[in-house]
Formats: sequence, structure tokens, C-alpha cells
Amino acid sequence: MKSRKMVMAFLLAAVLPVTAFAGQKFCVFDPGGTNGPGYGYARDYAVAAKGWGVTLDLKAYTDERLAAEDFKAGQCDGVAISALRGRQFNSYVGSVDSIGGVPGYPHLRAVVDVLSSPKSADKMVSGQYEVVGILPVGAAYVFVRDRSINSVDKAAGKKVAVLDYDKSQARLVQQMGAQPVASEIINFGSKFNNGQVDIIAAPAVAYQPLELHKGLGSTGAIYRFPLIQLTANLIVRHDKFPDGFGQKSRFYIQSQFDRAVQVVNQAENAVPQKYWLDIPEPDKKKYELMMREARVQLTKEGFYDPRMMTLLKRVRCKVKASAAECSEAVENQ
Repeated sequence: MKSRKMVMAFLLAAVLPVTAFAGQKFCVFDPGGTNGPGYGYARDYAVAAKGWGVTLDLKAYTDERLAAEDFKAGQCDGVAISALRGRQFNSYVGSVDSIGGVPGYPHLRAVVDVLSSPKSADKMVSGQYEVVGILPVGAAYVFVRDRSINSVDKAAGKKVAVLDYDKSQARLVQQMGAQPVASEIINFGSKFNNGQVDIIAAPAVAYQPLELHKGLGSTGAIYRFPLIQLTANLIVRHDKFPDGFGQKSRFYIQSQFDRAVQVVNQAENAVPQKYWLDIPEPDKKKYELMMREARVQLTKEGFYDPRMMTLLKRVRCKVKASAAECSEAVENQ
């Protein structure tokens, strides 16, 4: 009898997917570590994954570069990182976070809906990697230590922190006549706070954990003009997960969009009103054109995926059909 039970237990273990995909290591970048909102999402995600036959072993990283390197080296079966860093694993999805490509959350919601559809499943896979979820992190705004820097002309010669793996940032800064200073997510905030750079671009969710009030001081400002909509990507090695996991994951993450935007809105509302400044409408149009020119050039150079640029333009023109770009063939594929 005992022998029969052992045989049955062995057979059950052989067919249950939860056993075959138990303990998958999922590495999560969050500047706040296990106390940050990103890791909070990951906990809920791990609960949902159990329903798909996968048990995730979460590990928090406060250094995004290390999280990406560990994933690339096979020490993580899955990873949650920014799309800017994730572009190396899937350039199509990584191109969502392009300069001026996604003006607002309605546009981003439309893009995420398209990418979460089964019709886009083939584009989510690139080699051994698969993007299994896209979440909003928030618009990246310009932070300045001195609010007198209120135009492109006045930014000339100023030092601007740029992520050293994102060519688009350096390109835009050079167009402004400013000086790009190569930085990492782990140190760009401290460079701003201690005066090594005059300008940074960051989402409101970074304000509190990076203590950016220190850099803003009594003279700084945040310009309410989004350069890009930052997103987070969940990426896995698809051979480490059961068939169908990716699509189930994308549907689940899609359902969390409004929750993520709520967190972003709370972070923006928590920033003292005294720091927020609006840009005059004529200047906005000038900056939009500048971003578009940089985006087009970077696409020609192969940095952005032209298919994504076409999708983003289609979404922008659906939201605002009267925009000048909608009557032009630029960024159409």
C-alpha cells in the first residue's frame, strides 16, 4: 500500500505544472527595495502567477544595472526593469519610451492595450526573451536647480544628467546646446542634489526616494511638460516558463494599468505645488518639434524600432487627429 502511494505521488509530481515551474527566480528593480511600490506589484504578481502554475522566487534590486546583468547572465529567469534598460532584450517594446512618442496616459493606455493583445504576441518575443508585461512609471519631467533656466536657450552650456545607455537623452541635450553628463539611475539623483549637474529628467515617483527636494532647494523648479512616458517591462526567458504564461501575464499586467497610474498621480500630487511650473504654449510646440526631429533621426540610426514609431504616431493621431504630423508621411512605415 505504501509503495502504491509513493508511485501515485511520483506520477502526480510528474504531471503537475506547478512542480515543473517552481522556484523561478524573478529579479525586481525598485529604488525602494522591498519597501518600494514596484516590489509591491511583484508580490501581487507572484500570487497571480501561482494560478498559472508558476511559483516565483522574488529578489529585490536597488541597482537596475545589476538586475539586468544578472538576468542576462541567467541568474534570473525573469526581471522587472525600465523599458529604457529593457530595450536591449526587445527593441520593439523598448521603443515605447521614445522622446515625445507618448504624450499622455490615454495614449499609453492605447499602446499597452495593443501590445497586450494576442495579435501582438509574436512581437513580444525576441530570441530567448519575452516581454510579459508593461506598466506605466510616470512622465519624465525636467527638474532644474535654478528656475531661471526656463527655455532651451537658457539651458545652453548647462550640465544635464543623461543615462549613459540611452542615446536619445544625450542627443536631445546636445540639440539644446547643453552638456550631457553620463549617469546611472543609481546616481543621477545625487548628482543633481549636490550640484554636479544643473538639470535632470525624472518621474514624480523619484522625488521622495531620491530626496530631490535637496537639489531643487528654494530656487529650483519642475516643468510640467513630459519628455517621455516611462514604463516598466517584465521580461522572462520564455523557455523557463510554461506555454501560454506570457499571454496570461500580459493580460494580468494590463489589468493593473489604472492602479499604476493612480500611484503615479499620488506621487505627482505629493510634490509641493511651489515647484511646478508650466511652459508657454509657443515653447511647447517648439519642444515637440525638437523631440520629433530627434526621434526621427534616432529611428534612422536604428535606435528606435520603426514599427513602434508607426504605432505611436497612429495612436497620437487617433487622440488628436488635427495635429500637423497627422497629414504628413514622417514616421509612417
